Amino acid sequence: MAGMHTSSAPRGPMGHGSVGHGARGAAGQRIDRGTWGRLFKYCRRFLPAVAVALICAMVGTVLTLLGPNMLSDITDAVQDGTAPNSDKLEQVVEAVTRNIEANAEAMAQQQAAAMAAAGAPVGVGDVDAMSAAGMGAAATGSDTAEGATSAAPSLDDLASMPAETRDALLTDVEVDGVIITGADQQKLLDIFSNLDMSDTEAAMAALDELPASVKSLVEPRIDMDLIARIALTLVAFYVASYVLSVVQGWIMTTVTQRIGRSMRADISAKINRLPMSYFNTVPTGDILSRITNDVDTLGQSLNQSVGTLLSAVVLFFGSLFMMITTNGWMTLAAVGASLLGFALMMGIMGRSQKYFVRQQSALGALSGHIEESYTGHSVIAAYNAEDRVRAEFDCMNGELVSAGFRAQCLSGLMMPIMMFIGNFGYVAVCVVGGALALDGQIGFGVIVAFMLYVRYFTQPLSQIAQGVQALQSAGAAGTRVFEFLEAREMADESAKPARRAQGVRGEVEFDHVRFTYAGSDKPVIKDFSAHALPGQKVAIVGPTGAGKTTMVNLLMRFFEIDGGQIRIDGVPTSEMRREDVHALFCMVLQDTWLFEGTVRENLVYCDEGVTDEEVQRACRAVGLDHFIRSLPHGYDTVLNDQVNLSQGQKQQMTIARAMIADKPMLILDEATSNVDTRTELKIQQAMDELMRGRTSFVIAHRLSTIKNADLILVMKEGDIIESGTHDELLAAGGFYADLYNSQFAE
Repeated sequence: MAGMHTSSAPRGPMGHGSVGHGARGAAGQRIDRGTWGRLFKYCRRFLPAVAVALICAMVGTVLTLLGPNMLSDITDAVQDGTAPNSDKLEQVVEAVTRNIEANAEAMAQQQAAAMAAAGAPVGVGDVDAMSAAGMGAAATGSDTAEGATSAAPSLDDLASMPAETRDALLTDVEVDGVIITGADQQKLLDIFSNLDMSDTEAAMAALDELPASVKSLVEPRIDMDLIARIALTLVAFYVASYVLSVVQGWIMTTVTQRIGRSMRADISAKINRLPMSYFNTVPTGDILSRITNDVDTLGQSLNQSVGTLLSAVVLFFGSLFMMITTNGWMTLAAVGASLLGFALMMGIMGRSQKYFVRQQSALGALSGHIEESYTGHSVIAAYNAEDRVRAEFDCMNGELVSAGFRAQCLSGLMMPIMMFIGNFGYVAVCVVGGALALDGQIGFGVIVAFMLYVRYFTQPLSQIAQGVQALQSAGAAGTRVFEFLEAREMADESAKPARRAQGVRGEVEFDHVRFTYAGSDKPVIKDFSAHALPGQKVAIVGPTGAGKTTMVNLLMRFFEIDGGQIRIDGVPTSEMRREDVHALFCMVLQDTWLFEGTVRENLVYCDEGVTDEEVQRACRAVGLDHFIRSLPHGYDTVLNDQVNLSQGQKQQMTIARAMIADKPMLILDEATSNVDTRTELKIQQAMDELMRGRTSFVIAHRLSTIKNADLILVMKEGDIIESGTHDELLAAGGFYADLYNSQFAE
């Protein structure tokens, strides 16, 4: 039988592999470009829901964009209602003028007809004379009276006319259902005859002196019906936009939570498909950080960014389109003021990306260090290594603070810059809008609309910046998550035939087994051969680091051998499914493991159909039944932080668990190392009974516990240097005899 060498793979302080700290992520790592493609592919089953959420966000944003124009219409309606109705005044003046023209023409026609009846010849000059003498009107027309047209007399002509003539010209006229009498018309004409229209104050004062009939038409009046209709429509749009935003937020929250749940489930399932070598190279804390921190960061970032980015893009381009259609000059002012924001935003985004990746990597490193320190707290205290551990923590914490400060500091600049750009845009719009309003090109409603459009135009810049930041965090977290999900798995063995544990005799043969740990170029097992017959108790002894546990791990297929074969009942383990190999063995390790649950659940574990009597029999066999019954709820007591179990009691529970499992073969790796001598003797009797008829592999440093072994393999520096029974090895006087005698030397 050839031997094997001790693994030379460097180990971390808590048993992690050589790349323990390095696996936490390089500080300069960048987001993998393929992360977004993998994320899109991973989330494709949620795409319909995401599409609905994006449609809700887009429609809600469009409804919001319609608001400023409606507010502009309301502003114009209010402005028009607070000033005299110049259109109505012009309509009144035109109606009075047409009435005077019609009356003057009628009077001219009547006088021409009267002169013709008297036999006097009537010509154009006679009509002009009659108009000038009788009305003061200037008549022009053709050579005949029928073609003559009359022009309205001037205000001075009317003032110089006889009262009867003025009364004949200023007859009642109706405007929008209001009768304006001749007296009111005369008063209106008198007011305008003495009015200097260049004097604004005099013109406004003259409006108060208008006749009641005219004043009722031109006095300021706000169209509340119009404002109410616009306001109700605006409220309906805003309410609909709010409802759509709520729906979009609810959908995205639901989707991201389900993505997070799915990722955590996939990671949990992935853990069972990864080889043991992966966990030797990656700290437990880093894996926990990927499951918790990175998955949560990914979900939250997607929730905060996807809908926000689409709404911001629609709001940005929608507000730009609305501004262009409203007024080009003011659009140039608003856009020009915002270009600075674009340049600064792009520069900051480019610099902050690497710090987000460093932040996530540093967080994983710190989580791994905390997990190691917490697990090995007693060792740290025993060796007074608190200062060293604290120094390592401070270094990792400083790296996290440094990366987080840079990432958050650069991202924190976004909002102040965007606020400045937004305020600068307000000033530009007010200045340009005021100049255009004074020039009469726009009304105040346009300025009101542009004030909102500027906010809608600049606000998306900060939202886009924040969304991109969130996507950067999601990208950094997604890179780590998918890096874990795409790690090399153990080979799929579903095609291999299933083998039942029933009927297994327990013959185990190691045939020229070779093995080297991943990442190391030094073989650990060079040429190992051994043969265990069914029902034999095989003990593997030797000094620490001889490779005893490695052989057990190869037998359990926790690691794949590089050469040779391990056969169980003549069947190579490589041709068996891993779970079938595991089903043949129950293991009791030196490191105990209990989970939060009742005592019964911890003892029974994955076995079904176990009766209470079987559980109690196993506990009595290992001397644990009395202690369990003394607990507050006996076998139903929940093991948690409030229940204090000694290391020896935990060891007894794991031994009882193995007895209850009752599998064909047994592996004991220093199973009684944490119990006292008296308890060890009692457990040893129970274990001897348990091992009767079962092939058992026992790793022990206390050689007194394996004196009755059928075969003892003595290992030293990876080689099997002796083999035989206890008596045979003592009689040989070799390394085993020296090792055995040294334990009883005075």
